Amino acid sequence: MASYSTPGVEAPDVELIARWRAGDERAATMLVERHASSVARYVASMGGRDGGEEVVQDTFVRAFGALDSFRGDSSLRTWLFTIARRLVMDRRRASRRQRDTAELQDGDLATEYDALDGLVAEEAHRTMQRAIERLTPMQREVFTLRVNDGMSYKEIADVVGTTEGAARVHYHNALRQVKERLHD
Repeated sequence: MASYSTPGVEAPDVELIARWRAGDERAATMLVERHASSVARYVASMGGRDGGEEVVQDTFVRAFGALDSFRGDSSLRTWLFTIARRLVMDRRRASRRQRDTAELQDGDLATEYDALDGLVAEEAHRTMQRAIERLTPMQREVFTLRVNDGMSYKEIADVVGTTEGAARVHYHNALRQVKERLHD
């Protein structure tokens, strides 16, 4: 299949999808390399730290298995986030059914510091995490998609299944609450 990409410039996702459909396995690898880290950050932001790598792998397995159903109405990245979101939600439901709910523990944090800078940075991180944890689940998800992944309100709306206007409202409410809690 002929490539229309300029040498030295990354091929767009739609071109890589077409190349993969035509049998180019390298195109699939390029798509995974391009999107895996942002999907992993998103999964972690939803609280999917344990088993996050597995969720990321499952996301790509499902995506490649259903690539023929990808219509391109949204970006591939948005579609991948939507798949990852469903997988995390499925894991949560399964976990609740088994009553093996894993909780995040502060024991993973370092308790000794060699420099004052590390201590200050860790305290700032904890303060920010506490502020984010106090948000509603929808606000937290919208906030992290916007801040961590730089998604547009349209992309966020597609991922979480709401309107663009509602995504804006959730983000601005979350931002206001985080600022208030940081100044307390």
